[in-house]
Amino acid sequence: MELRGYRLPMASSLLVWFALWEVIGRLELVSLIPPFTEVLRAFAEVVPTEDFVEAATITLQAFLIGMALSFAVGIGLGIAMGRNRAIGSLMGMWVNIFESSPLTAVVPALMALLGFGLPTMIVTVFVFSVWVIALDTQVGVERVNPSLIEMGRSFGASRRVLFTRIVLLAALPELLAGIRLGLIRGMKGVVIGQLLIAVVGVGYLFELYSRNFLMPEFWALLIVLFTFAFLASEAVAYFERKVSFYASSR
Repeated sequence: MELRGYRLPMASSLLVWFALWEVIGRLELVSLIPPFTEVLRAFAEVVPTEDFVEAATITLQAFLIGMALSFAVGIGLGIAMGRNRAIGSLMGMWVNIFESSPLTAVVPALMALLGFGLPTMIVTVFVFSVWVIALDTQVGVERVNPSLIEMGRSFGASRRVLFTRIVLLAALPELLAGIRLGLIRGMKGVVIGQLLIAVVGVGYLFELYSRNFLMPEFWALLIVLFTFAFLASEAVAYFERKVSFYASSR
């Protein structure tokens, strides 16, 4: 963003949006959008409360467990699909089906099978995030230069060393891209799951605030979720930029 030849930091665009938000709220053009200053006040009131801490703990617990399972299964499946053509042909169709399907429709079935508690939220995060991790890992593994593997074998590298020191490092750019996208989708999954359950976690607070038309609190909670998702995505993107030289060296 530039102004009269001066390059402004990207954060300055947020100030413009916040100013517009404040004006729209003050003019009461949209009843569901309060002034931004009221949202900030609600933010300071909501975050320290016991209800928010309990809801955030439940949500974070479901998110972390679900993402850990997604990393383990997605990366393992992606490596197997990339290294073994038979597994890639067998599982590739199913992974692409689940990746392109509206998974929100699966959540009610999970609720019927697992109930209205933590297991449903964990599985929802897993289902939303694992497929993109597997696909990106597969792409990264398939793009590994065969000469690198042959070189490792010629120097007597074991299967474990080939995977950890050659295949994984060469596939790291795509693997990190899959992890970043998986984190974003996992965040969507945990919020969608809790919104449909609406009795635990952040979903309960969203339901409570919207039902009682507490819009400043509603928007404050939404900003918290957006900020967490952005920071998690940017943290992985930082490591993506650090290892981007692997893509060119392949």
